[in-house]
Amino acid sequence: MQLVGMLDSPYVRRAAISLRLLGLPFEHRSISVFSTFEQFREINPVVKAPTLVCDDGTLLMDSTLIIDHAETLAGRSLMPSGRPERQQALRVLGLALAACEKTVQIVYERNLRPPEKQHAPWIDRVRGQLAAAYAGLEAETRKVPAVAGEATLGQSGLTSAVAWSFTQLMLPDLVAPADYPCLAAFAAEAERLPAFKALPQV
Repeated sequence: MQLVGMLDSPYVRRAAISLRLLGLPFEHRSISVFSTFEQFREINPVVKAPTLVCDDGTLLMDSTLIIDHAETLAGRSLMPSGRPERQQALRVLGLALAACEKTVQIVYERNLRPPEKQHAPWIDRVRGQLAAAYAGLEAETRKVPAVAGEATLGQSGLTSAVAWSFTQLMLPDLVAPADYPCLAAFAAEAERLPAFKALPQV
């Protein structure tokens, strides 16, 4: 299998770390949807990262769908099986993915749209959504134990850590660690795990 996309994307990185935690061998191809757009289009005409090239050549897109496929291949899941635990994990996962999405929206607005065309009310709205997502994640992180190791790290914790690191990389001026101390500490512990260190965002 080949996983195509840059690790500075939280979606590519969460898929890559998930594949590693599931014990599935894969080749990571660092191809950008921006600087190497044409090269990416030769692999996947949709030019969507991450793209998973399966062993039979099938192209899969969207990190959540790629992870679902990977769990089928591995015969196990990074999500809990019990109903209450799974519901809670889905809540945390939703917050983390929302934080990724809102960070991406602000980054695109800042970097791709000319300043005179940036719409301040919309940016303020997205900033509010980003703050709400991280406030929710901070509250949920207080309820869970510290990262003990890769064997106990589930998808919700994995994605929360990836989301936090991504926002800190891209928008350090908007999300202060002091405002989310539990989440910041949790992410720092996760970043010290071998799977995270093997697949750094920069």
